[in-house]
Amino acid sequence: MLSSRQEQILRIVVDVFTASGSPVGSRSIADRTDVPWAASTVRNEFAVLVSHGLLEQPHTSAGRRPTESGYRYFVDGLLATRDAALEQRPGIELTFDRREVADAIRRTTESLAEATALMALISAPPLSTEDILRVELIRLQPNKVMIVVIASSGGVTKRQFEFEREVDPGLVEWATGYLNETLKGMPLGARTTRTRLFAPDLPATERSFLEAISPMFIEPPVGDETLFVGGAGHLVGGHGEQAIPGLDRLMTAVEERAVVTRLLRERLGERGVYLRIGRENEASELAGASVVGANYGTHTRNLGSVNVIGPVRMDYPRAIASVRYAAARLSDFVVGVYE
Repeated sequence: MLSSRQEQILRIVVDVFTASGSPVGSRSIADRTDVPWAASTVRNEFAVLVSHGLLEQPHTSAGRRPTESGYRYFVDGLLATRDAALEQRPGIELTFDRREVADAIRRTTESLAEATALMALISAPPLSTEDILRVELIRLQPNKVMIVVIASSGGVTKRQFEFEREVDPGLVEWATGYLNETLKGMPLGARTTRTRLFAPDLPATERSFLEAISPMFIEPPVGDETLFVGGAGHLVGGHGEQAIPGLDRLMTAVEERAVVTRLLRERLGERGVYLRIGRENEASELAGASVVGANYGTHTRNLGSVNVIGPVRMDYPRAIASVRYAAARLSDFVVGVYE
């Protein structure tokens, strides 16, 4: 447990180092008007903070800088005390004039990246959480049919079905009308959808066709998660490899999506703001960076997450306030869409 003086010194080091990127000396702290201690006192407290693993000295003649543990102690203190720094108004104004979730997420991603000067990542709700708005059947070839399902949020999923024999165009037209009448408002991929799909009095030909295409509606969509990314240039151009070790591996992971998507899916159960600082990240590709995130959703379930990724030397109060605000605004939006 640190004393109040040690906590104040740690916070000063974090603030100054985050802003400048340069180690902080005891003299520069002692010369501050808000600090009543001599440089020798600050140096003694430096030694204690170093022994706790919260500060480190890059080389003998340098000042001190926070370690990953130092940043963690600092952030936990902010969150535990609801520090006023977290209540700062983020430089984001989000208004949504359409009911399409994808459009709202895209605008939020761009605004969040710009406000924080970090890379923003927002996961969209999987299509399996959405209701069917419209179904379109398109006869691509005599024996090949493509089915397009448009979800209530504006999301689209497609699938092609190939048949051994030519498909009657009239059957495709009938199925389009029947499916829209029968399945509108039903959950995509839910087992209960099957009971609505097959009316008891269906003729054999129509029933056989519906059986063939039924996986489109009664099997959960596979790989339907969408990840929106913005502000990647802030990492590449603004911080670079010196600030984020392994930046090339991080960017590859984001580009390939799989690792990042899995991690965000695993965090959907977390409440409030969550942070992974440096090596706290489960994936080695993110071990040189920090992630600040918060989930968004309806009153009963989380649907996706809002995140920023940047160097360990990050402005955490701004990142937390911005992510929290963006997640709250998206939650307000999706409640109107899904409930």
